[in-house]
Amino acid sequence: MAGFIQSYYWAPVLSFAVTFATILWLLKNKLSLIALDRPNPRSLHAAPMPRTGGLGVIAGIIFAGIFLGLPWQLWAALGILLAVSLVDDIYGLSAVWRLLAHFAAAALAMANLILSSLDPYLILLAVVITAWVTNLYNFMDGSDGLAGGMAVFGFGFYGVAAWLSGNEIFALLNFSIAAAAMAFLLFNFHPAKIFLGDAGSIPLGFLAAALGGLGWMQNDWRLWFPFLVFSPFILDASVTLIKRLLSRKKIWEAHREHYYQRLVQVGWGHGKTAWFEYALMLAVGGSALWAMRQDNALQIVLLVFWGVSYMLAMIIFDRYWASHQQNASA
Repeated sequence: MAGFIQSYYWAPVLSFAVTFATILWLLKNKLSLIALDRPNPRSLHAAPMPRTGGLGVIAGIIFAGIFLGLPWQLWAALGILLAVSLVDDIYGLSAVWRLLAHFAAAALAMANLILSSLDPYLILLAVVITAWVTNLYNFMDGSDGLAGGMAVFGFGFYGVAAWLSGNEIFALLNFSIAAAAMAFLLFNFHPAKIFLGDAGSIPLGFLAAALGGLGWMQNDWRLWFPFLVFSPFILDASVTLIKRLLSRKKIWEAHREHYYQRLVQVGWGHGKTAWFEYALMLAVGGSALWAMRQDNALQIVLLVFWGVSYMLAMIIFDRYWASHQQNASA
């Protein structure tokens, strides 16, 4: 009982409270309007919406990080991403400058914190993967409640896995990120009052990749674990972008071709789509936790199962979407 009242155990509670209070304060004054997401033909919302909710999420994570002693490399990387993303939210930046910042933050974290003992080529690969996942999370922030819910489940499963491995401080860090996302979700679930913005989605994507790698290096989980936990958004965004590349479309331009966007468009709406994605995150995360305690053969079987399931689901939905488009144009 005495250990429970130690200050670092309160980090998730503090993270939730700071995020909730910050977003509530932003919504009650004009500061929330410094960055507005104005609807366009590719949007899924109909009215201008503040895109400053990420400031509240990051505020909660920062306060929790103070309690838990966040490594300086993560502080520095988050600072770079927050500053560049906030400028992008307010004024807009070219894709080149955004990508340079994402790679700089990824290199800072990977080379100095996570993979410093590995081969330089593996470090380079880790930097590319981290920058990629950083951007993927941003691509998936296009429907009410989606990105916030993914953070609740994804970092929540990170926290449970780290706790089961005996790494309490790392577990509490992940629980704190999940708690900040939960506080944001109270304002973002359909109908949303505020959006995450790049200043929130970009750092969350970075943390999903960086903490996933850190947990592997600390032997808290196997390398496949973070990829499976966050597979709903990794596969949706990656497959969609690959399809756009093959169609010779500009991948950096806004669009409505992600699977979650098409679920909204076929009539599911924001709420049903979000609940479906939550159920999927719960299923993949729960099965990943179960497989961690199983032998290698069962882990491989699980990964093959989810790989085949995703492939079949995408093929079926692609055919349904094509039929839906034909009926709509008839």
